[in-house]
Amino acid sequence: MTRRVRRFPFVPAGVLVLALAGGLAAQDTPRGGRGVTAGGRLHLRYATSPAEGERGDFRVLRARARLDVRPSDLVELRLQPELARGGVALEDAYLRLSVTPGFLLSLGQFKRASTSFRLASTADVPIVDRDGGIEGAGSCPGVGSVCSFSRLAEGLSFDGRDTGLRLEGALGGGVSYMATLTSGEGIDVPDLNDVGSISGRLAYRRGAMTVGGFAALHDYPSTTPEDGDATAYAQAWGVDVDVGGWREGFHLLAGLVHGVNWKAGPGARFTAVQGLATHYLALGVPGLAGVEPMLRVSWADAGGGRVDGRGRLVTPGLTAYISGRNGVVTNLDIYSPADTGRTAWSIKFMTLLYH
Repeated sequence: MTRRVRRFPFVPAGVLVLALAGGLAAQDTPRGGRGVTAGGRLHLRYATSPAEGERGDFRVLRARARLDVRPSDLVELRLQPELARGGVALEDAYLRLSVTPGFLLSLGQFKRASTSFRLASTADVPIVDRDGGIEGAGSCPGVGSVCSFSRLAEGLSFDGRDTGLRLEGALGGGVSYMATLTSGEGIDVPDLNDVGSISGRLAYRRGAMTVGGFAALHDYPSTTPEDGDATAYAQAWGVDVDVGGWREGFHLLAGLVHGVNWKAGPGARFTAVQGLATHYLALGVPGLAGVEPMLRVSWADAGGGRVDGRGRLVTPGLTAYISGRNGVVTNLDIYSPADTGRTAWSIKFMTLLYH
């Protein structure tokens, strides 16, 4: 889901957050998994498109600090504030109890058990905008903007962060699981009813390949007049495959998600498929550690057969890494809606700064 965030006057504040995080990290290095660690990231974005009247748009896409506190092998606390929407918001804020490798219980705000695309960190995914949003282009039923995999999954509250309980762990033999019970309202929004949203994910890893699937049940206020203020539920499920690793040569991430488009009206169902292929080439020359060409292809049907709810998003890109994960990402988002056939595009640049 596209979020309006700070423009360049807030860059100094983001740099200050990263500097403070770096100072904390230098003060206390964990030993044996215990202690305090801190870090941060700053992603600056520039985008331009004919759909925006040929004008460039600068934004601070992400300015986050991260603090991990682990007083013992059992307890871990994570706080990850972000400068957003003119203030400070919390992305992650949870307490995790590591009872056994197969039983990790988290309480607070975190990512739901959902698609592998959303569970992957922005520290790894070489995409500027997950949903491929182009200002002024597209009007996807229920969620607005362009019809894409991530726009639908997150816009309908099946992907993304939420508040509640999360249980996860490794079961042995390459099998892992994750289950979440959350308010269903997203970040920093109080629960509007007495029920919650549930989702679960199961994955199997063998060698460099992971196959997974998830199912979710999201609660929302019913829009049917005879139901009054009753709670309704929307279902979704998805499958995905992950081959390789980030910045480890060739990497492929592909998935499908299907469910109820509860924002588009009664009976509307959505289907979306997406593939992301990257290939990291290590160079090791001064000032350029490596380059990573990528290609994302996403197709979505937001209205269960309605022509105005279909679209295709193609994103070629290239990332140049200066060192580690620091570098510059270039993406070209190309969106083709089925109803008008008018292709819209946006070229985007993002700087990557980590500590």
